[in-house]
Amino acid sequence: MHIGIVGAGQLGQMMAQAGAPLNIDFTFLDPATAPCAAPYGALLTADWNDADALKALTASADVVTFEFENVSPRALEQLSSHRPAFPPATALETSRDRLHEKSLFASLDIPLPPIARVDNQRDLEQAVAKVGLPAVLKTRTLGYDGKGQKVLRSEQDIAGTFEELGSVPLILEGFVDFDHEVSVIAVRGRDGETRFWDLSENEHRAGILHCAIPRQQHPFRQDAFRYAGQVMDALDYVGVMAFEFFVTSEGLIANEIAPRVHNSGHWSIEGAQTSQFENHVRAVAGLPLGTTDLITPCAMLNIIGAMPSADALLAIPGVRLHDYNKAPRPGRKIGHVTVLAQNNDELKTRIDLVENALTNDLGVS
Repeated sequence: MHIGIVGAGQLGQMMAQAGAPLNIDFTFLDPATAPCAAPYGALLTADWNDADALKALTASADVVTFEFENVSPRALEQLSSHRPAFPPATALETSRDRLHEKSLFASLDIPLPPIARVDNQRDLEQAVAKVGLPAVLKTRTLGYDGKGQKVLRSEQDIAGTFEELGSVPLILEGFVDFDHEVSVIAVRGRDGETRFWDLSENEHRAGILHCAIPRQQHPFRQDAFRYAGQVMDALDYVGVMAFEFFVTSEGLIANEIAPRVHNSGHWSIEGAQTSQFENHVRAVAGLPLGTTDLITPCAMLNIIGAMPSADALLAIPGVRLHDYNKAPRPGRKIGHVTVLAQNNDELKTRIDLVENALTNDLGVS
């Protein structure tokens, strides 16, 4: 079996690491000359829309998958017309546009904040009158890690904001008063079988995920599973998908989906019976899915902007270090740490030790 992957960053790297024991080969398509996944398969260095490179990728692969969702419709059409491509084009097209995404949630009766479409400054003023303040204004496409959005708290924040965010299509979302954020990582096979990992409780700093901790006993576990399953069935999904929710006193409020393996599920490499990466590879390859049961209490912490001392981290019991071999840069995810423990008290102690060892540079003053 040979899988082509559009993108060769750390997600592609970890897919290939998971697929190697299954005797699966990989070819990556990426514009970077030395992306971090390159040592784990063949590399086609070209733009993601390069017709010749896309043809070469499909020629070498039995099936194609993606490590990010912002693939152009033209590239998707070329790939899927030559080889099975998972997740399907409808999933990528839906998730890359926040308005389409939220409309899907609404059609499935999944709770979400009030929203309004914004195509110009006048639309924004009318949207604020409808949704109210505070609210979050986001670009409909391409935003991630807190980029492409602005919190509007008062009337003074509205003037000039459409231009400030690039004069591109936007969506205004009502501000959610939430206790914490969770995500559920799910996988759906070609035969429709669906499995879920435990909900991950997520902490963000400067808009970037800092820590993710799986919680077996979360009170909204079954609601999250049901909502994720509904979305995957509606999209005839194949592969791993992440669904992020806000947890409020009244239940879950949908935030967004990511049609790929996801940062908040990295703990599954050491912490689950089958990692999100292995199950994604299994799903797109048409293999049986593996069990997703939690092995032991654990957590994932991102390494952002600057790599700390490996000696300091590895001296902490239960720590597993993943260095992506990416150049340090403020705000850039260049690795992560999995923390394993025997119980939740020990886990908290070890997380504190890891946080003291990190030298994260979030790129904010």
